[in-house]
Amino acid sequence: MDNAIRALLSAVLSLTACFLFSVSACAQEVPKELQPPANEEFLLKVHAKGDQIYTCKADGAQFAWALKGPDAQLFDKDGKLFGKHFAGPSWEANDGSRVNGKAMANAPSPDADSIPWLLLTVASRSGDGALVRATSIQRINTKGGKAPSSGCDASHSDQEIRAPYSADYVFFAPK
Repeated sequence: MDNAIRALLSAVLSLTACFLFSVSACAQEVPKELQPPANEEFLLKVHAKGDQIYTCKADGAQFAWALKGPDAQLFDKDGKLFGKHFAGPSWEANDGSRVNGKAMANAPSPDADSIPWLLLTVASRSGDGALVRATSIQRINTKGGKAPSSGCDASHSDQEIRAPYSADYVFFAPK
């Protein structure tokens, strides 16, 4: 009987997580190294759609695409514009609240053609609103956004390219 109760409880918890974090989060489990600290809880989730901007830079005699930063719009669960995501990395809500993050861990995206999933810690914040309590951020469910594998050489030095991407950003706050 205990095993049946445990199985039922596990199924209920999984369905609850799917409801809170959307069906796409259920399709791909977030790796252990990208989990927020145990003393944090879910705050909010937004969907980003935009570009990762890369610049062709020289490193000695070698050239490579370097990330300049994201340029994306953020949408809430109802598809309404929530705010924007830009270099820093920074997230700013339409209510004026803003956080800047620092990457703490990453894991490859299950989609090999997409940028990695991340766990970030909030390094600074400003304003008063939806994001002000955030302490950790996950970037998950990425699609696209990778730098090209070629096209960066001396003749393209300082050229910028935009790689379209989408991702879900999940914000966590202290319990």
